[in-house]
This record gives sequence, structure tokens and C-alpha cells, in this order.
Amino acid sequence: MLILDEATSGLDPNQIIEIRNLIIEAGKEKTVMFSTHIMQEAEAVCDRIIIINNGKIMADELKNNIHSVIKKRRQIIKIEFDRKPDLPELLKIEGILDVKPASGDLWLIEAEGEEDVRPAIFSFAVKNNLTVLSLQKEESNLEEVFRHLTNG
Repeated sequence: MLILDEATSGLDPNQIIEIRNLIIEAGKEKTVMFSTHIMQEAEAVCDRIIIINNGKIMADELKNNIHSVIKKRRQIIKIEFDRKPDLPELLKIEGILDVKPASGDLWLIEAEGEEDVRPAIFSFAVKNNLTVLSLQKEESNLEEVFRHLTNG
């Protein structure tokens, strides 16, 4: 068994990649426990994720299943319109929780639920004679799961 605590802290990007590869190789023959506060590191090297908050295990899942611990999935949609949308009407779309300006005509839409809200947002744009210049769904990551579980 190999126990590592913040193994990549203070390393340059090349050294981080070397340490990640070393951990992955060691994990093929040994049990490696890797403690980190950098969620990207856990995503890069771990097969199983355990999230601990104040000494209590909040999640213990395979990396591919870690999102299942969140009861209601969140989606962040980045969308750029050709002009400002009618925000109260946009907020009426089922599942949309919040709409925030990002920069210029770029908006961040927070939605909840398993169903992709992009088709509904696109239909809203068509109905309101808005041109969609870009539309992108941000994938949820381990950091979001961690924040969800440890922020109450």
C-alpha cells in the first residue's frame, strides 16, 4: 500500500504529469491512497473517489459514478445571443434556476435536472427572434460534486 498526501503540490506542470504517471503505474500493482484538495488531480489519477467533510465520508464511489451522489443534477449552459434576451421569460423555461450575464451578450444559465435544457433554450431563442451565436453545455466535474457535498 502506498499513501500519498498532496503528492503534486508545488510541482511544475511537467513534474505533475510525471507523478501522475508514477501513481497510475503503482496503482496497477498496489493500493494507492491519494489525498488531495485539487479535484483535477483526483480525476486524473483515481479510479475511486472518497469525499470526506469534517471527518465524515460524504461519498465513496467509482470515479465514473461519483455524480450519482447528487440527487438533482445541475447544468451550466453558456449561450451567446445577438442581443439581451427577455430574462423573466427565459427563467420560465422548466428546469432553469438562474440566468447571469457573463460578458457582452454571453449568458450563464444554471439549470437543474437530467434533461438537457439546450433544446428548450434554442426554441425560446427562435420564438423571441434571437440569434444564437454560441451554445455550450459545461460538463459537471468532481469539483462541483465536492462543493455540493461539503457546502450543505
